Amino acid sequence: MTDRSPSDQPIPNGHGIQSVAVIGAGTMGSGIAQVVAEAGVSITMIDVAAPAIERGHRLIERNWERAIAKGRFDQGRAAAARAALSVASTYDAVPTADLIVEAIVEDVEAKQRLFAELNAKMSDQAVLASNTSSISITQLAAATDRPDRVIGIHFFNPVPIMTLVEVVRGLLTSDQTLHRVDGFAKHLGKIPVEVNDFPGFVSNRVLMPMINEAVFCLGEGVAAKEAIDQIMQLGMAHPMGPLALADLIGLDVCLDILTTLQRDLGEDKYRPAPLLRRLVAAGKLGRKTGEGFYRY
Repeated sequence: MTDRSPSDQPIPNGHGIQSVAVIGAGTMGSGIAQVVAEAGVSITMIDVAAPAIERGHRLIERNWERAIAKGRFDQGRAAAARAALSVASTYDAVPTADLIVEAIVEDVEAKQRLFAELNAKMSDQAVLASNTSSISITQLAAATDRPDRVIGIHFFNPVPIMTLVEVVRGLLTSDQTLHRVDGFAKHLGKIPVEVNDFPGFVSNRVLMPMINEAVFCLGEGVAAKEAIDQIMQLGMAHPMGPLALADLIGLDVCLDILTTLQRDLGEDKYRPAPLLRRLVAAGKLGRKTGEGFYRY
């Protein structure tokens, strides 16, 4: 009989994830917290900034209130979801969490610092995941002493609506970690799709160049923003035009992803459009600031 490391030991009850901590209460962090609570799993949404916690909690409550008003959510289910959700400005919930999901700013150094801090607090059997949309999972795992239990769980915005979860396997991610996360994503009603650890993974390696080219078209005067979006909607059957989609994602996030792609793949085809850089510098980040390519 061969010896197995603790991460290879069987986990009871399928994925074995009974409690979750999500770090970051922004759009993605609050969306993740919402769907986990709706699935009846104990979830603590953590953010060191109290205003962010308040905004994230209000957003979740508004979503539930709208769902109740539209008949998609009854009061009993809402009460159960509220009971499953808690918020905090400290990491006290991390040691007892089976899954910790990082959903902070898309910056590799900030994520590495957080991973090193979480590594010292989390339990031996817990899974540490990143919601990153472009940064190397293997690189983040190197900030820990448990790279076999580090994985990417890339949810899509808006999290409560989008069913896809891009599950990113780092170089040292174990089979068991992959299976636990796959099972948990299905428990949330999501469809997990496994990809390997390359810059931008699949989704953003394909999507961001399209968005970037649309910005180049706008900046060079090829067409008006409405025309660019309408052509992609009507001609390519996209549900939303690329410029409107960039506003939804956040122009700062788009710029961060393109910068990562250009740096890590060494290809000028990922060079961010100058207009995108100017809008981000001006603080026009899309829907979250009220203005990007469009006004909201």
